[in-house]
Amino acid sequence: MKKIGLYLHIPFCRQKCSYCDFYSFSASEEQKGRYCDCLRSSILTSCKALQQRKPCKADTLYIGGGTPSCLGAKRLESLVNTAKSAILTEDAQITVECNPFGTDEDFFKILNGCGVNRISMGLQSAVDGERVILGRISDKNQAEKAVLAAQKAGIFNISLDIMLGIPNQDKESLSRTADFCLQLGVPHISAYMLKLEEGTPLYRNAGKYSFPDEDMTADLYLQLCETLSSHGIMQYEISNFAKPGYESRHNLKYWRCEEYLGLGPSAHSFIDGKRFYYPRDWEYFLDGKPPVPDGNGGGFEEYAMLALRLSEGLSEERVIKRYGHKIPMSMREKARRFESGGFLISDSSGIRFTRKGFLVSNSLLAELL
Repeated sequence: MKKIGLYLHIPFCRQKCSYCDFYSFSASEEQKGRYCDCLRSSILTSCKALQQRKPCKADTLYIGGGTPSCLGAKRLESLVNTAKSAILTEDAQITVECNPFGTDEDFFKILNGCGVNRISMGLQSAVDGERVILGRISDKNQAEKAVLAAQKAGIFNISLDIMLGIPNQDKESLSRTADFCLQLGVPHISAYMLKLEEGTPLYRNAGKYSFPDEDMTADLYLQLCETLSSHGIMQYEISNFAKPGYESRHNLKYWRCEEYLGLGPSAHSFIDGKRFYYPRDWEYFLDGKPPVPDGNGGGFEEYAMLALRLSEGLSEERVIKRYGHKIPMSMREKARRFESGGFLISDSSGIRFTRKGFLVSNSLLAELL
């Protein structure tokens, strides 16, 4: 039976962060309730329709946003239970994105009780001055309390999101953030380089702040890679690090070009070689309108681009199994030009980027593909 991923988008936030361009907004309790009712209905109907076309189950559920935790534990529990009844396997990895604000041990106990076994928590920085610029509501102490509450409730697979290249960040402040994460014993770190998105407050006010330049941001990235690996938290994707066995199984589906169903405004899907999505419009979704076609997917170039985000890289064996041919010789020849510079490794097992290569991955991909 085919194993897919299921993604649910929660478009609500208590307050939008200054750098955020995701589809989210503040909402009343009535709006939250109405949306959850609609989303539960969509889970049942969409999963039933999909299973009539092909036998499948979802072995990952990822509830993202926005800030899913602002729904409250009971609404999240109802969404998880609906997904379990519709399509989830018994051993599914179930992830809920949370922010520290408004979460306590009782909140996490309810999530643990319904089967949530992974939390992705927005930290961004453990330096409160940096957090204020980013528009984070909670402080470092609240973040620590939230992680400890989740662990006490029995959820130990916790990922903390941090950002690189943010205003005022330097090697010392990044060390403080890394040490904070390590001291809490979390097994997964996601580290994203800041991208100034047009239209966000941070983009409009960028001139007020001092940002690390490109060379410093690269140094910060390499510093973090070394720090985490020395503590057994190994890089498995450009921006993701985990102790063995604690990787995000759902996100691995994206990077391995596997199938997933996304429900909610701005959610994307990839099923049977077709991509489709819901517009960034929650009323469109509430009205029961269908997702919008987004063309074909899963071709070799797309597959290679996604695979090369992973530390395991583009596997010769997997390419043969999926496409019936080896990695093209033209791609191998281009790879040799960058191997001597230490940007990638090309051998009998495949092609994979080094840390140095990850720093210029967009340029490498453009050359290779």
